[in-house]
Amino acid sequence: MAQGVLGDVLPGADRSFEQGDRNPRYSPHLRSLIVLLLDAAITVGALFCAVLVRFDGVMPEQWQAAIEHRLPLLLTIRLATLIWFGLHRWSFHDCGLSEAGRLVLANVIGTVVFEATRSFFFFEPLPRSVIAIEFFFTTTLMGVYRFAPRMARQWYLDQRRSRARGTRRTIIVGAGSAGDLLLRDLLRTPDGPWHVIGMVDDDPGKLGTSLSGKPVLGAIDALPELVTKHRVSQVLIAIPRLSPDRIRHILGLCKHQSVSFKIIPASFAWLDQKITAAMLHDLSPEDLLPRDAIAFDQEEIHRLVSGRRILVTGGAGSIGSEIARQVAGHAPASLVLVDINENELYLLVRQLQERYPLLPVSSIVADIRDLDRLMRIGLEHAPHYVFHAAAHKHVPLMEDSPEEAIKNNVFGTRNVASMADACGAERFVLISTDKAVHPSSVMGASKRLAEMVIRDIARHSRTAFTAVRFGNVLGSAGSVVPLFKQQIQRGGPVTVTHPDCTRYFMTIPEAVGLVVMAGLSGYGELCILDMGAPVRIAELAANMITMAGLVPNKDISIVYTGLRPGEKLEETLLSEEEELTQQVRNRIKVAQSPLPPPDFHARLDRLGRAAQDGDVLGVKLALCGLIPTYTPSKLPLPAPKVREVTNAPSYAAS
Repeated sequence: MAQGVLGDVLPGADRSFEQGDRNPRYSPHLRSLIVLLLDAAITVGALFCAVLVRFDGVMPEQWQAAIEHRLPLLLTIRLATLIWFGLHRWSFHDCGLSEAGRLVLANVIGTVVFEATRSFFFFEPLPRSVIAIEFFFTTTLMGVYRFAPRMARQWYLDQRRSRARGTRRTIIVGAGSAGDLLLRDLLRTPDGPWHVIGMVDDDPGKLGTSLSGKPVLGAIDALPELVTKHRVSQVLIAIPRLSPDRIRHILGLCKHQSVSFKIIPASFAWLDQKITAAMLHDLSPEDLLPRDAIAFDQEEIHRLVSGRRILVTGGAGSIGSEIARQVAGHAPASLVLVDINENELYLLVRQLQERYPLLPVSSIVADIRDLDRLMRIGLEHAPHYVFHAAAHKHVPLMEDSPEEAIKNNVFGTRNVASMADACGAERFVLISTDKAVHPSSVMGASKRLAEMVIRDIARHSRTAFTAVRFGNVLGSAGSVVPLFKQQIQRGGPVTVTHPDCTRYFMTIPEAVGLVVMAGLSGYGELCILDMGAPVRIAELAANMITMAGLVPNKDISIVYTGLRPGEKLEETLLSEEEELTQQVRNRIKVAQSPLPPPDFHARLDRLGRAAQDGDVLGVKLALCGLIPTYTPSKLPLPAPKVREVTNAPSYAAS
């Protein structure tokens, strides 16, 4: 039926709805000619109808000749203005408000030019009411036949979507320009998965209006009622710069509704007239961070990195691999990646070589606890900058194996720092953690000691040493966000240690970008990243369940398991001795940490011997002596001595 209507309105319009105007049956010139002929017929008919309306259905004889003489002039001017505005090349598929405005303006100008020409040549005037009625009829009829195919096509697609299997009843949040552009793209997609019911917006002036035939149903706070009333299963957020607070508010409104969410990222806000459904992505934890996104001066990073030889330890890890990706894009002279994980290292190097084929990238499988191996690497590659990201970071695991945390995080750091000093590196950057402040875990204490180690080496080195301290990063291996995703995919439960537990969060690219800026700009020996307000882990878990289209504690339960050994309810980024900080640039602060004690080396040696002997109690007691603010979760009992067996049977071959 809809196709028949289109065929009656415009020849050749009975083609497939999915093809729209992109594959017309007739040539563009022939179609333009047909459009102009229809415009001419409408102009002639509108003038005679205007006279009949003005004179109650009767054509006065005194006006008949005048109309016949004026009609060619009116027709010529009408068609000329329509051609001038390009309205003979009309798209029956993509027409919108701007095209409607051009049509009205063209007819206004045509009427004004007609009257001006008539006055100039002293032609007898037509009644002003006839001119006004003709303008109204002409503009209306031209608009009707131009927009009717699109309206019929849209009606057909809406009916098809509403009946199709797999389509999701959808509400768009935001009735502004971005929402309008997104809606148009969704309506032009015949086989898209979304059946748009309407929109919501907090602008009172938009309530009760409609965009492209879809009503603005209410304010954002009305989402729960609208979702229930219209059986909505998908919410599309079309406000690119919507603050994280507002996003969390929307999630909170819908926490009892089984709806999923997608959003237009802020990075697409500048595209203006190019927003499409392809830009939508699933709402993610990164969108919920309680702070504004961080922008970096790429030219400054390029000046710092370009032409320099760079070495990254822990290059296959979450932070180390992101450091490699970011610096690789700024033309370093060479990039050396060191890690004990050969599989991930191999995959990363392949990725970098494919993306930057001219960049010299070296992958080296090595253990940072092997000083001799590190020294050979340093002498061979002579790095200008060393980023030390290799570390054991899992708090509960390091509570069970504290000696390994000490060997890797403390003495491994000392080895890498010694290598940087010996090979004359310009800068050494240590990746530290907020768990190093008032540590309650072996992992945190080991990272605090790592900071002290590089501070000690810096006193006698020409290398500039910097520790960059920050909190959790979203999406890193073994972190809470991937764990929650896995638990949600399995159907729950989602496990949270404590309802009041909070953590600082930052995205991996943001953290690494700030690490590069802080570490290479020479601000000081200890830089702290401003990570905004801390996030409640229980709230993060509930929001992630909601974002998956499920209801917390109904579809997916949240279970509190209690704090694990070494964990704290909340983390801090500064100790009392470091409270005096200086803001050196956006999101980066510099603090002055106290110098290591005079007998630092002797105490460090005792710690090393305890770690080498596997003496867990000795390790923790040595940590207490080195870090007065360290409060171990539990001191183990002394390990029983191993009795030497003197009469053991021999298993040597006879």
